[in-house]
Amino acid sequence: MHPLLQRLGYDADDQIIIIHPDDIGMCQATLPAYTDLLAFGLISSATTMVPCPWFPTVAAFCQEHPEVDMGVHLTLASEWDAYRWGPISTRDPASGLLDAEGYFHHWPREVWATADPLAIEREITAQLDRALAAGIDVTHLDAHMDILVHPHFLPAYSALAQRYQLPFLAVGLEERFQGHRDAELAAAATQMTHELREQQVLLFADLRMPPLDESEDRVTVCKHIIDTLVPGLTLLRIHPAHDTPELRAMAPDWRSRVADYEAFLSEELRDYVRRSGVHVIGYRTLRDGLRAELSATPG
Repeated sequence: MHPLLQRLGYDADDQIIIIHPDDIGMCQATLPAYTDLLAFGLISSATTMVPCPWFPTVAAFCQEHPEVDMGVHLTLASEWDAYRWGPISTRDPASGLLDAEGYFHHWPREVWATADPLAIEREITAQLDRALAAGIDVTHLDAHMDILVHPHFLPAYSALAQRYQLPFLAVGLEERFQGHRDAELAAAATQMTHELREQQVLLFADLRMPPLDESEDRVTVCKHIIDTLVPGLTLLRIHPAHDTPELRAMAPDWRSRVADYEAFLSEELRDYVRRSGVHVIGYRTLRDGLRAELSATPG
């Protein structure tokens, strides 16, 4: 177990979980879903997508409720066909961040193949800076579609988090590239994973997510996730949204997003989690603990 978790009072065999809605501000339907779940009390953190159209409304909510645990979902892809967004730091095609239509590329593989690492660094810094300037007390960083968990881009991601003293999500780097046809890429992924451990970066034991290609029996699916947690820190990533015409028009997986919303408003699931013995925490606790450690370190 990471020393920070031990200092926060957790034991090596404790199951610790952050229940975490992603994509807040991607579209309007995410906003009332998030505020409903926040009031219900089962979620413990969330992230917002700065380049997306409804980010200003998220920022206004965070200004009105400075206690909320909100991170930045660093965004470098725009996956939908009829609803798109793009970078905030550049419009230069030479950056490799833009597709032929002037938006972000649709999928991670396209970003990995074309993006300039320096342009990635500038863009993710601009997104974090905009969130901070908008009044969000940012608690952490993660990456939309995990695009930054890649040997070419992880150094900029890690450096940004360390510069701002924020925990960040980097799960499965070594496993994802193990056996990759590019042997140098696979070796770099292994080396970076070892370096993160040596630097005592807070690494999650696991990342879990209800599937976005299925929507049935969501409460049962989430109970199974709780039942099968490994010891240590797990992120449970969900994608809640209200059922709206906009969501149905833009997102082929809208049923699963609505199912996430309904499941995490379920008293049955909330009671199950509370009886399970699992420790639900937020990123703010981790960020504040990390910053306290850094302030106490000489030099």
